[in-house]
Order: sequence, then C-alpha cells, then structure tokens
Amino acid sequence: MKHFMQNYLSPHLTARRWFLQQCGIGLGSIAMADLLAREAAAAPHYQDPLAPKAAPHPAKAKNVILLFMGGGPSQFELFDNKPTLSRLDGTLPPAEILAGYRAAFINPNSKLLGPKFPFQKHGESGAELSDRLPHLAQVADDICIIRSLKTDAFNHAPAQLMMSTGTQQFGRPSMGSWVTYGLGSESKNLPAYVVFNSGNKGPSAGAGNWNSGFLPTVHSGVEFRSGGDPVLYLSNPPGVDEQLQRTTLDAVNAINRRQLDLMGDPEIATRINSYEMAFRMQSSAPEAMDLTQEPQHILDQYGAEPGKASFANNCLLARRLVQRGVRFVQLFHESWDQHGGLTGGITNNCKATDQAAAALVADLKQQGLLDETLVIWGGEFGRTPMVQGGNDGRDHHPNSFSMWLAGGGIKPGITIGSTDDLGFNVAEDPVHVHDLHATILHLLGFDHKKLTFRFQGRDYRLTDVHGNLVQQILA
Repeated sequence: MKHFMQNYLSPHLTARRWFLQQCGIGLGSIAMADLLAREAAAAPHYQDPLAPKAAPHPAKAKNVILLFMGGGPSQFELFDNKPTLSRLDGTLPPAEILAGYRAAFINPNSKLLGPKFPFQKHGESGAELSDRLPHLAQVADDICIIRSLKTDAFNHAPAQLMMSTGTQQFGRPSMGSWVTYGLGSESKNLPAYVVFNSGNKGPSAGAGNWNSGFLPTVHSGVEFRSGGDPVLYLSNPPGVDEQLQRTTLDAVNAINRRQLDLMGDPEIATRINSYEMAFRMQSSAPEAMDLTQEPQHILDQYGAEPGKASFANNCLLARRLVQRGVRFVQLFHESWDQHGGLTGGITNNCKATDQAAAALVADLKQQGLLDETLVIWGGEFGRTPMVQGGNDGRDHHPNSFSMWLAGGGIKPGITIGSTDDLGFNVAEDPVHVHDLHATILHLLGFDHKKLTFRFQGRDYRLTDVHGNLVQQILA
C-alpha cells in the first residue's frame, strides 16, 4: 500500500476525481457522482475567453503594433547625436563614469567611438535623426522619440524577456498576452495576438517573447509565416472536406464542453477556442495575408513584394490584421547586434526597415487607424559609447537607449529625455522598461497596478511592483 501511494498518488500524476472513481473497487464513484452534480451546477459553461471586453478606464488605444528591433539598435547612429562623443573619438572614457560599470563583452576602458553618421533636424518638431532614417524623417511630426530608456539586463535573451514580459525570467506572460487577457479580441476569425519574424535569425529569447506564461494559453501569441500557409497545417489534407471537418469538430467540441462543465479548467476552453479558431482561419487567414489585394501604390509605399518574406511585408500585414480586429501584433527583426561591422550593418538594417516602419505610421494615419493603434519601435537595449571590433562596433549597453512611439494617445512631434555628453547614462527624464509598460497599459485603459492574475499564492502583473506613467508623452 505504501508503494502504491508513493508511485500512483503523486499530485502531478493522478487527479482527485480519477482516484475517487477508480479506487476502492469503484465505491468512490458513488461519492463522486454527488460532488460532480454540485460542481457542474456551479461550473461555467463555455464562454469565448477572447470575447472583447471593455477597458476599465477610458482608453486612447485599441490595438498595438510592436516593431521589436532585436539585437539592440545603436542609438548613436540613429537617434542620439553626440557632438562631444565625436570630438573625443579615440580617447579613453573618464574614469569616474566607469565606477562599478559592467560591460557584456568589452573592457570598459575601451576607447570612445563617435557617431558614424551625420544628423539633421526634421519637421516642425525639429526631431534630430540620422541620415540613415530618411523615411522616418518624413513622419517626424507624427512620432514621439524617447532618448532616456533604461533596462536591467545587458545580454540579449534576458533583456528581450524584460522588454516583452517585464522580467528577465522565462515563464512570465508577454505584454501581448496581458493585453489580450485584459481586452480580449475584436476578431472572431483571427488570433488575438499575432507574431512575425524577419531579419537574420529569430529572437534570442525565442517564443518566451510571446508566450502566455501562467495565463491561460489562449493568450499566447500565434506565429504567422509570411509565405505559404500563414500557420503550418492550416490547409486540409487530401480527402478531408469542409463538411467532414465540421462534423468531426462539432463532435470533439461537444465532448470538450461537457468536460469543461465538469472540470471548469480554462485550458479546456482554450482547446475549444483553438479548434474553432483554426477552422475559421482556413478561410480568413489566407485572405488577410493576401497582399495582392493591396493597390500598387501602397505596396510601393511600404516597399512590399507579395510572396516575398520581408519586414516590409510584415508591416503591411500588421496594418491589415489590426483592420480586422487583431489586438496585438508583434514584429521581430533580429539583425541589430553590431559588435563589429557597425557602419555597414546599420546601413543595411535601415534599408530593410526604415521605409516600411515610416509607411506603417503614414498608412495607419491615412486609413484613420493611427489614433486607435499604438505603434512602438525599439530593441532590448542600446550600445556603448566605447568601441568594439576594431573601430567599427559597439557592445551592449543597458544604461541608456532610444525608442519611438506613435498613435494611440501618444503626443506627436516631441522628443523627451536626454543622456550625458557621452551618451553613457540618462541625464534627464529617465524611463525604465517598467515605466514604458505602465504607460502602454494606461493608453489601453488599464491601471497597471490592477491588471493582475493570481498565481502561486500572489497577484502578478506586467510591471511587477514597479512602474510609473511617463506623463510627458501622453496626448
């Protein structure tokens, strides 16, 4: 008996109902029948876990498009012009700023490296941008630039998790999962949360960037492909027609709904939703992903080519998805880790992304969607003012970096925050990643302290126990 208890009653292996039903020569079924009758009366019948919900407070934004520049774009070559750094190029940094500083891969005493590209001011706002961003310069008055971001991590996977989930640990819900948990989705035929990948490789933190963590798995991001079926195995195999699939699905869902009524397990609701969503997506997803429906001038505006996977295609697809009610679209472009080859790498990355990102802002505005769609551009951290890789690279730098935002309640045509003369530390208006998350949730109608989920005996939230609103960027 002791051996039986040790091997078969592990809480990880055996459910309480199984024990009552199967053990004691089935006598436990008598007691279980009464228990199930009571629980079934109280258990929730199936409700769509992604049904749209009203935000608790007035919201500026309804949807989010996150352009995640994986690898850490160099702020010095894009947004944060430093004449003093140019003047001191090739000299050692002051000893006082290096006290207690940890670099990821270089000796902190490496020489300073001035910005590689010239800057100019643009628009009525006078936004100062590198000449590598000629298209973004055309929408300078529609964006808000933050030059004073800070994070806690200086290696890619932890820093990407920090930006995506608010923590450096795997297993926590991503920002998109929190948003769909709080707001549901306005699309019945597409996932609430869609992810695209482009660039040289996938993100360092992998699916941890869009996982639902301890939230029900229905809130995980769904990775779409830019070519072929948007999701693998979306098309029916030979010999399976729509009627056969519908009949089979109805039978499976009937069993799952019965089990949901008995157990009340949210993962069963996730399973039902997934089956139904997959069935509807067989017609809706190919239509949403068909860029040949777009007029040629829109394709040219983005630099998109139907059938060719690219960041440009993904940006246009993001617009098409939010038009169809998708709540959160996350685009990863993992190409910005220039430890060497900085000049050529930044130039190539900007050629691949600048036109499409600017076109997304302009197109959303033209379509009347920018006011309700929050667009965010940025990476997991910045780069050092010190050189790496001979004379053409920079190391990871969490102390200060830049991002831009547009639409969805963001004040346009402003630049906030500043760094010291060398761009080493934030000098004015620091914005931690937790502050950014708090502000994003605020724009969607949430108090970040109250959007919580109880797990392992405590209430968790995206911002953990941190976060303050960045009031300066709110329209």
